[in-house]
Amino acid sequence: MSHETVGRPMEILLVEDSLMFARIAIGALNQGRIQHRLTWLSDGNEAWRFLQREDKYAAAPRPDLLLLDLKLPGMDGRELLAKVRADDQFKSLPVVVMTGDGEMAQLGGLKVDAFLTKPLDLAKFIEIVQKLSRFWKSDMVLPAAIAPHEEGAAQQHPEFQM
Repeated sequence: MSHETVGRPMEILLVEDSLMFARIAIGALNQGRIQHRLTWLSDGNEAWRFLQREDKYAAAPRPDLLLLDLKLPGMDGRELLAKVRADDQFKSLPVVVMTGDGEMAQLGGLKVDAFLTKPLDLAKFIEIVQKLSRFWKSDMVLPAAIAPHEEGAAQQHPEFQM
């Protein structure tokens, strides 16, 4: 068994229209040594087509985590989040909303797993992504920073309690 990851790397869909914030998020994931594959899209309509595997996204991977900005061209982040939560295949997908101050109250009760206020706190960003490991199964995805080194170690580690 590899000491890097167990199973495949985490699939992350980053939906952010700002190149600067996208670069910050990508850099933080790399700095946090979280084994992942990332797809970055800057438009809400494109993100929905990606999730639905439409057109050019027919072979798109299913994300394990959605990092979502609320202010997007095309379909805005709130509408995208509402569609995700209404779709049976995605309603339990972990979502981290990256937003400016005051926008969190505008979600209308839609479930998210965490909020990050811009400008992003890199340490908090990495911590949130690592804590979301409770959604991942050890036979599928584990971030390298907390991957177990022995069979069964995932069940003993407090981060992996369901």
